[in-house]
Amino acid sequence: MLPGFLTRAVGVLLGREGRSLHLKAAGGATVALVLVMLGGSWAVVAAEEGARGANLTSYPRALWWSIETATTVGYGDFYPITPWGRVVGSVVMVVGITTYGMVTAALATWFVGREERRLSRAHHLRDDALQALHERFDRLERLLTGERDGD
Repeated sequence: MLPGFLTRAVGVLLGREGRSLHLKAAGGATVALVLVMLGGSWAVVAAEEGARGANLTSYPRALWWSIETATTVGYGDFYPITPWGRVVGSVVMVVGITTYGMVTAALATWFVGREERRLSRAHHLRDDALQALHERFDRLERLLTGERDGD
């Protein structure tokens, strides 16, 4: 059941031919972040195993730690103490910060694009109204010059 869900989730995030590049990149970064958090949780438990004073000794704790780390919350309740654990923490931090930056940029781009489309429609309507006014003025001008020609 879970692999099918993951396959569909990845398909939704990365699929869709019409989706813009920034949304595909944000989706790809989100998938990468989830994988790094899951893998980083396992890796930090393996790196911290048997270390004196280690507090990341179970997968649930490590998963909570990776979420804290990726989101840059870092409560300080769990932290790696071994060099390899800190390397894993650094990777989780960098991927988390990058992903949230990409998602924020994708949302901003979406909002800006939406506003540009709205303004473009408004300009198009304004241009149509101006064109109609020009045609009316041209018709009035022809009528006025036609009356003078008849005199």
